[in-house]
Amino acid sequence: MRIAVDAMGGDNAPRSTVQGALAAIKENPSITVVLVGDEQGIRSHLPGEIPANIEIVPTSEVIETDDEPVKAVRKKKNSSLVVAVQMARENLVDAAISAGNTGALMTAGLLYAGRMDGIERPALAAFIPNIKGRVTLTLDVGANMDAKPHHLLQYALMGSLYAERVLGFERPTVGLLNVGTEEGKGNELTKAVFPLLAEADLNFVGNVEARDVLQGACDVLVCDGFVGNVLLKAVEGSASTIFSQLKQEFTSSLINKVGAAILKPGLIRFKKRMDYAEYGGAPLLGLRSPVIKAHGSSDEKAIKNAIASAARFVKQDVNEIIAQALQKNSTGESE
Repeated sequence: MRIAVDAMGGDNAPRSTVQGALAAIKENPSITVVLVGDEQGIRSHLPGEIPANIEIVPTSEVIETDDEPVKAVRKKKNSSLVVAVQMARENLVDAAISAGNTGALMTAGLLYAGRMDGIERPALAAFIPNIKGRVTLTLDVGANMDAKPHHLLQYALMGSLYAERVLGFERPTVGLLNVGTEEGKGNELTKAVFPLLAEADLNFVGNVEARDVLQGACDVLVCDGFVGNVLLKAVEGSASTIFSQLKQEFTSSLINKVGAAILKPGLIRFKKRMDYAEYGGAPLLGLRSPVIKAHGSSDEKAIKNAIASAARFVKQDVNEIIAQALQKNSTGESE
């Protein structure tokens, strides 16, 4: 399996992307990682003798985080992000990963990989951990700031299939993110989406409030990209603040340090469950080629897990499963 990584994407690139790639091939030697980007910068973080399953594809441009996505993708055609996605489209690699500009990755995915038949708006799916020891697959979390009711229905169908086939959830429950649990709550979008989800072949459990997401109220949570991105960053920020405050309290006195030593194993397990880096990258569901978005501040561990996530995506043939389900759904509607 060959996976392309935008070596220049992310706050800690290229160090984190290169080190993450090395960690990934050490964990799974059957994977070949193709590092795309500035060759000199990439080589500076590689060992003297480059492993056989690490390849470098040199590029001369980088899409920055503050670049306007569409303009950057069209003008910087030799950027690491664009070339990685092009390689996936041309089947030179099995999947592409980037921790760079989310909008640019989505644009490159649409322009070069293309949408799957039956999908109007591909969605960015993220894993939000919950107290049940599982994750809530949440989509969209930023690919599309605005959406129509039938777009959210497509998100639900793709998310349900991904949760079932890749995450192993049997008959995954689907919830609609809203300001109240009662039917009829919310804005025009959520009111219009509710009956579509209720009538679809989904295990729909109704509206879910944001405060219940971490309780594991559903396996798949659907929303538009604006709301989803706000939710995701609020959860990340809350987790980061909690860990920071706990660390401050546990080191504030000798007694607290002793207590921290006793609680350390449990705290480590809790932190691991809440750490975004543990869950790898977020798949862009609905594109013809597998494209994975890693977190912008990804470290070595996050990149390694993103590569592992991409490998599972390819191995489980998620795109083919989604395509077949969409075709079946379309045939059923026409009949």
